[in-house]
Amino acid sequence: MRMNKDFVAGARGSLPILIGVIPFAMITGVAAVSVGLTFFETVGMSVLVFAGASQMVVFQLMTAGSPWIIMVLTAWVINVRFTMYSATLAPYLQKLSTWQKALLAYMLSDQAFGVSMSHFVTAKEEVNHRWYYFGSALVIWVAWQISAIIGALLGSLVPASWGFDFAFPLSFMALMFAALRDRPTVIAALTGGLTAVLAKGLPYNTGLVLATSLGIAAGYLAESLNPQQGAAQ
Repeated sequence: MRMNKDFVAGARGSLPILIGVIPFAMITGVAAVSVGLTFFETVGMSVLVFAGASQMVVFQLMTAGSPWIIMVLTAWVINVRFTMYSATLAPYLQKLSTWQKALLAYMLSDQAFGVSMSHFVTAKEEVNHRWYYFGSALVIWVAWQISAIIGALLGSLVPASWGFDFAFPLSFMALMFAALRDRPTVIAALTGGLTAVLAKGLPYNTGLVLATSLGIAAGYLAESLNPQQGAAQ
């Protein structure tokens, strides 16, 4: 019963994270098709690699005609953070067999690591770490693969003239929407986004710097004017 309970708890813990996982996975599928991969190649890469950030960067390198060795090394550098994640999780999972560790390592993601470690550190009762992590990671993996497949199917509907430039802004928009949890954050996002649009024509990309600065200032001011909300976070 303990294993089933912890598995379900881990799965439930990952559900709120899906608000950012699902659109990002869909955009990754769209991006793969936009650079010329077939549907089956897109699905195969999603299953084998299962690392959205590195996949997106590799797609960009593909459009630039970079050598394959550059793509591999770039993806490796981006994913090296998972080594630190593994080292942090090791004390909780070190008694598992090799094949179990291999499966859980394959399913490791930023979200599964964050949800699991947060629970492991704060739990007030005994936790079956293996089953909690597996529940969390499995929900994210399944959601990612299904969403990537949907994105690959939708990719053919995206006009070719939009190209890869269409996917990257949407990927960051998907991550941004997942972070909009309170009024100061929303105000910061709206201020920064509006400023970026209005200041697009400024030289040397100074409009982006200006948008970032004003967005941070607006969010800080909104939080200062409403200290009770900040204290409740």
